[in-house]
Amino acid sequence: MSGFTKVLVANRGEIACRILRSVHAKGYRSVTIFSDADRDAPHVAMADEAVHIGPAPVTLSYLDLDRVLSAARASGADAIHPGYGFWSEKADFIEACLAAGLVVIGPDPQSVRSMGDKAEAKRQMIAAGVPCVPGYHGTDQSDERLTREAEAIGYPLMVKAAAGGGGKGMRLVTAEADLARALRTARSEARNAFGDDVLILERAIIEPRHVEIQVFGDSFGNVIHLGERDCSIQRRHQKVIEEAPSPAVGSELRERMGSAAVLAARSIDYVGAGTIEFLLGQDGSFYFLEMNTRLQVEHPVTEHVTGLDLVALQLDVAAGKPLPITQDDVRISGHAMEARLYAEDPANDFLPQTGHVALWEPAAGPGVRVDAGIRTGGEVSPYYDPMLAKIIAWGDDREEARQRLLRAVECTSVLGLSTNKSFLAAALSEPEFASGQATTAFIARAFPDGFGGDGPPPRDLIAVSAALLASQHGDGWATNRWIRNDIAIEAGNESFALSVSRSGGQWLVDDGNGDPIAIVLHGNAGGWIDYAVGAARRRVRHVPSGDGFFLEAEGRGWRFVDSTLAGPDDSAQGSDGVLRAPMSGVITLIGASVGDLVERGQSLMTMEAMKMEHQITAAVRGRIEAVHVAAGTQVANNDVLIVIAAEDAA
Repeated sequence: MSGFTKVLVANRGEIACRILRSVHAKGYRSVTIFSDADRDAPHVAMADEAVHIGPAPVTLSYLDLDRVLSAARASGADAIHPGYGFWSEKADFIEACLAAGLVVIGPDPQSVRSMGDKAEAKRQMIAAGVPCVPGYHGTDQSDERLTREAEAIGYPLMVKAAAGGGGKGMRLVTAEADLARALRTARSEARNAFGDDVLILERAIIEPRHVEIQVFGDSFGNVIHLGERDCSIQRRHQKVIEEAPSPAVGSELRERMGSAAVLAARSIDYVGAGTIEFLLGQDGSFYFLEMNTRLQVEHPVTEHVTGLDLVALQLDVAAGKPLPITQDDVRISGHAMEARLYAEDPANDFLPQTGHVALWEPAAGPGVRVDAGIRTGGEVSPYYDPMLAKIIAWGDDREEARQRLLRAVECTSVLGLSTNKSFLAAALSEPEFASGQATTAFIARAFPDGFGGDGPPPRDLIAVSAALLASQHGDGWATNRWIRNDIAIEAGNESFALSVSRSGGQWLVDDGNGDPIAIVLHGNAGGWIDYAVGAARRRVRHVPSGDGFFLEAEGRGWRFVDSTLAGPDDSAQGSDGVLRAPMSGVITLIGASVGDLVERGQSLMTMEAMKMEHQITAAVRGRIEAVHVAAGTQVANNDVLIVIAAEDAA
């Protein structure tokens, strides 16, 4: 038996916190690691001890093997849990830990290596008799060979990074004319994300469901599955909402898919928690997609419907114990759903966001669980994945789980930076999702023109904001700057001109859109404002912020800024020919030079930030006057990248 007493969690954020809960529940002592950017992060405070391992960039901290192993030695840890991401699917890391005398809470390096290469994984699964999507998984990576293989497979097809995951290095190609660019960009993204630009090609299964099977093996040869998860709600091949069980899988199909997943795991003598991902066709056919040799982000939904603690099982198996249950013991009870809360701007093509967390208050209640790695007063940096938390709900049936999750999303408060919270609520409310019919095409079909974000605030909140600004000046509010009773407010990318007057305890706010709104402020305590509009009594979340404040109501939030004395609005980003960095990140590719004539919308450079690639495009037609960065340059939000001298279209 591989005994251990102290576990080092080689990760950060919500997964580090999640693992620590089970580590402590099992009676082990814990160690975490942290970078400069994470000194005050929740996972640091939660562990028994924490070790500083370097600067914020992951290559100098969390992904520096020597620093991680040094932290284990310094703390006296005798076991290590990689979580997911970072080291979780790196065979070399596992070998180095084993050589250092550490127990690795996860699979052996051979399993990770064989499944980490998608091409090799497909070859092994075909040999094992697991159904696979037709494609090319060969070693000849020349464009000529890939073009010939693509023609043989037929379009549409998928280009994928062989070492990939999380949608990185993945492109859908619908016509031969688009293949060359897809190969080029997929290689670049794969090289930056994984240090490996080998690609595979696969026939694209149109509008499938993404259904995965949770498997578990021990060192005694026992392998079981714990049912399926439906992960079809995806954006850029990144999962957004997951659920268990799948609304498209009945008991007979579950048995067939589960048996195929167990066969796949047995074929590589798999030990620990793993996931076999399948594409489920509309005709009920299913195909092996990949194996994730780690704990999945969405593992909580399986925990809710099986009643099992998957991290606790990982710890037991790593300690040399047999699985405590057999396949016949596995029971699926009720339904569970999970929504991933990201720091991103849904109204701006889901661009990742950074910034200060003015308020974090997760939802609570029956059947609700929130796994998070942020706190009020913390910072979301550009160095790590933009996922902030996972909101999970369980119910006796799917509709109860959906309703609970929708309310939990709406009741989770995160203010200070843009998130996808309103998008999650909208997606959960869509009839196609509510009916259980959603496939991987759901987001594109439900939001064909993108998602508009929270939109402008409702009229009564605008009036509340005006009353709040006026009341901040006490009895003297009608003098000096307020002498005209005119207030200008910015919120939701819109400006509002208001006239405010007061009679006793009532504020009258005239926005020019009908009768003035009468607002009575009843109190502001504990971050909540009680107010009345006519006979309706309401509450709104209130958090001060610099020259304004945040208000949140009914699951939507806005920052209100007093712009009464502000000057005219700045021009739209880039419309003056000056392109600035939309966030902090690294410039990975520059596709234009000084003197080049560029068209509006043309991609000029590629930027990598928060584990994703972003295209920087020209906002005007003209000639490039200056390029202020080079490939490899680390830039900060709003840094000038390129200057274009605008020209009229010919």
